[in-house]
Amino acid sequence: MPMTSRSVAALAAAFMLSLTAACTSAPAPAPEVETEEALVARARGIHERVITMDTHVDINAANFTAASPNYTERLETQVNLPKMEEGGLDAAFFIVYVGQGPLDAGGYAKAYAQAVEKFDAIHRLTTELAPDRIELARTAADVRRIAASGKKVALIGIENGYPIGTDLARVQEFFDRGGRYISLAHNGHSQLADSNTGEQNNEWLHNGLSDLGRQVIAEMNRLGIMVDVSHPSKAAILQMIEISKAPVMASHSSVRALADHSRNMDDELLQAVGKMGGVVQITAFNSYIKTPPPPTAERTAALDALRKEFGITGGGPGALAALSEARRDEFRARMTQLDQEFPPPPRATVSDFVDHIDYAVKLIGLDHVGISSDFDGGGGVVGWNDAAETFNVTLELVRRGYTEAQIGQLWSGNLLRVMEAVERVAREMQAGTE
Repeated sequence: MPMTSRSVAALAAAFMLSLTAACTSAPAPAPEVETEEALVARARGIHERVITMDTHVDINAANFTAASPNYTERLETQVNLPKMEEGGLDAAFFIVYVGQGPLDAGGYAKAYAQAVEKFDAIHRLTTELAPDRIELARTAADVRRIAASGKKVALIGIENGYPIGTDLARVQEFFDRGGRYISLAHNGHSQLADSNTGEQNNEWLHNGLSDLGRQVIAEMNRLGIMVDVSHPSKAAILQMIEISKAPVMASHSSVRALADHSRNMDDELLQAVGKMGGVVQITAFNSYIKTPPPPTAERTAALDALRKEFGITGGGPGALAALSEARRDEFRARMTQLDQEFPPPPRATVSDFVDHIDYAVKLIGLDHVGISSDFDGGGGVVGWNDAAETFNVTLELVRRGYTEAQIGQLWSGNLLRVMEAVERVAREMQAGTE
């Protein structure tokens, strides 16, 4: 029998009625809201699976001897093997740092000796003190292999090219000793590059890089050493980006738009690093994360007097290492009393720190952002004040909605990609095919 218009209409009405009935009788279940307990458990799983890497940890060579206490024990330092193990920090660039001194033969000789002492200290940790717990990585592949073995990973970064002196052959020597990044300046202009500190008085030595500094960049490219743009001046950084044949990295810098400090990267610098394939390792350094109001004159005077009384000249928890345990306890008690009498400005938090990560990710893309602490060099924020608290960073990233893959990139993947690119450029240069 042929279908009439009425029968067609009736069938359509019946279909719509059945569809409506099905929808009303079996509503779709509402999405489950993740509990806090479940979120923390999920974050812990991510933290255990990704390779967590801190690209800037300062050291005191005195903690790397066979005598106890040493780095294999839970010292007062922000980083040591027990705290790395407790907090799930898998890898760290330990820093061969030498402060800026006079640009003459005597200054270079002294700086070189200090650098060698720190190289030797790191090697002693990995070959004598705890070879079953930590191993030195020289390549990105080494990092992955060592982390997979269950050991901690040590890498070496060189903060300040000052110990190179005027001898270009020392770049090769430092590479052979395991150095895998070099910053050409620190606080104060070096023989290689101007420092960010020149911004204060607009006083410059080279207007960026020196001729020797340019030669050092070329040699770093040839050998496979990452160019670290933390600490040099803006002009020097832009010149490094222009002449480097491999992507650069900023080992420990944050976002200037959020904290106006000359050590931080403004949007132009962030974009320049991202455009050339580099990575900026956002650093959890209180005053680089949240510009605090200046302390009162009374607090400053009281703190200066207390530090002078105890003979403390450096920064960070490591500054107390030279004191006896009784003197350290006395200093802390006195410091607590001072804080009560003259309260310090509020410190930055892990949330403030991740705000900088968010900003950089939105501006230059997730592929070009990483994580660092500057522990034992003044770094630390509330919630991530030592390696034992490393999980809190992953937890905050999970709260912000970052996926496991993205968190893996931020913690180590992006830096390892840059490291591999630097290694590839070195092979090509040495083969004459670049």
